[in-house]
Amino acid sequence: MTKAKKAVYYICDNPDWGYVSYLVWDILKEEGYLDNKVDFTFDGREVYKYTDKNNNEFYFVPTEIAICRDYPRYLPDMNKYFSDFDMSGMVTWHEGVNALDKVFTVHSIGDVNSGCYGPANPLYMHNLMWAMEKLRKEAGLDFSVVTEATHWSGVYEGEGDPELLLQYPVPIVDIEIGSEPESWVNMEACKVLAHSLLHIFDEDGIKLHNLLCVGGVHFDPNFAEAVHTSWNHGKESFGISHIIANQWLVSGEYEGEKGIERASACVDAIIGGIDGIVFHDKLKGCYKDVVRALGDKYKVPILKHQALRKPENINW
Repeated sequence: MTKAKKAVYYICDNPDWGYVSYLVWDILKEEGYLDNKVDFTFDGREVYKYTDKNNNEFYFVPTEIAICRDYPRYLPDMNKYFSDFDMSGMVTWHEGVNALDKVFTVHSIGDVNSGCYGPANPLYMHNLMWAMEKLRKEAGLDFSVVTEATHWSGVYEGEGDPELLLQYPVPIVDIEIGSEPESWVNMEACKVLAHSLLHIFDEDGIKLHNLLCVGGVHFDPNFAEAVHTSWNHGKESFGISHIIANQWLVSGEYEGEKGIERASACVDAIIGGIDGIVFHDKLKGCYKDVVRALGDKYKVPILKHQALRKPENINW
């Protein structure tokens, strides 16, 4: 029998602060997932628990703002009550210059510039994103389900301590709708997001090949498409979690020994290890050297991004 698992979701229910999350909170409440209170509070707020048919437990934590924007405030209770959980997530919205419209996004947490990477669980990211895609199709929504480069909004406008990321031992992802106001208030999209949270532990029996992804742009289409790629009659797929985008390779100075050390910290944060490293073919030579060194260190193949299109030809 599969051991029951536990997930916690941090959801800002304050409509005066942001978007998406308070609508997701209202949906969960209206549909009865917030009927059972637990016997402790988080930052003085009541916490709710839902147990599914497999005895997996889902905890829903209301916050005044996104937890990443005040980690020193929230971190003590995160560790006090949830440090032994299997997975966690923060629900929020996405925006930005050149950001994609009509998207669900899930991304791992890390501050690439400093080389601080939170633990990442490719299996649960896979489960969540595949659930989103299934629910999106069932709802007839013209949205895409994509992943983003690893980043952390706790470092904001030069403020925030990325070392705090290393103090929370539970894998955490940002779960977002983006990237324009029309999508943030789309109730069908918010329902898809809300319902997908309950499927993060659904097992589909697919064998995942975990990858470290290096290079490309923030919403790199090659890595986003790899999330949904399967082969061998649907029995195998890629495990996508940490992605080091080109812009942060440059700003984080991922060259030489320093680059190998920082990128190794990223690999070591991926639960289950990696089966390969995929890099964008337009990487500068100094970063390709780091990728080659990582391949030698971890004894895994290094692949150009084009290889993701024909996964059946990869020699694992």
